Amino acid sequence: MTARLAAISIYPVKACRRTELAAARLAATGLEDDRRWMITRPDGRFVSQRTHPALARLVPRLVPGGLELTGPGLPPLVVSAAAAAETRQVVVWEDRMTAADAGGIAAVWLTRALGEPLCLVRASSATRRFADRRWVGEHDVPVSFADGYPLLVCSSASLALLNARLPAPVPMERFRPNLVIDGLEAFAEDGIRAVRIGAVVLRFVKPCTRCTVPAIDQDSGERSTDPGPALKEFRWDPALRGVTFGVNALAEAAPGARLERGAAVELLD
Repeated sequence: MTARLAAISIYPVKACRRTELAAARLAATGLEDDRRWMITRPDGRFVSQRTHPALARLVPRLVPGGLELTGPGLPPLVVSAAAAAETRQVVVWEDRMTAADAGGIAAVWLTRALGEPLCLVRASSATRRFADRRWVGEHDVPVSFADGYPLLVCSSASLALLNARLPAPVPMERFRPNLVIDGLEAFAEDGIRAVRIGAVVLRFVKPCTRCTVPAIDQDSGERSTDPGPALKEFRWDPALRGVTFGVNALAEAAPGARLERGAAVELLD
């Protein structure tokens, strides 16, 4: 069976609902428009579904010149990228960087949506952040507001094997990948160095350690079947001190190169 690119997703606002695409272009930080917006506390520290599972119920949509956010019981919020001009310091894990603040209207809307003071920020030309060189090599690899790497790749067969161990299956969206590959053996991604998809080479750099987010239903924003205990039985990585599912990757291609759903995936030595 030929391996193929089965799905492409971006997450315009970090920790909110995904957007599925038939094709995507690459930017320096991963897929275009992926995690270019983020929700933070007033002190600038990011929030995620780990602590705010209701973020799954917020649906972002890219619109000309900006972003639209919808959520239960609220009118849509439309934010202009150009209006997000005032800069502030934000924190993603241990990384501190500059971002553009989307303003008071967005902050009020998010506070109503999630019940506590929150702000919306956008990555700008002043936002400088890089992946961990211990995994990506000697050159700086820029990332936006993703947890740590430009791309997350998962395998359909790996999910099928995991689901066979669960009391109820979980969908791939729980793991929030950018790219899903069909046609690999289960967990073959552990031993793959790189793949070619069209004109794009993806280099697999680090197994992805998993937190509690895969236990959250991405439609309801509520906790559901937790794959964590089953993963711990056969996917515990003592070196990383966590369970792994999927692989972090970076693209070796010029910005603007395209990835298309259904494209053949060639394994490279």
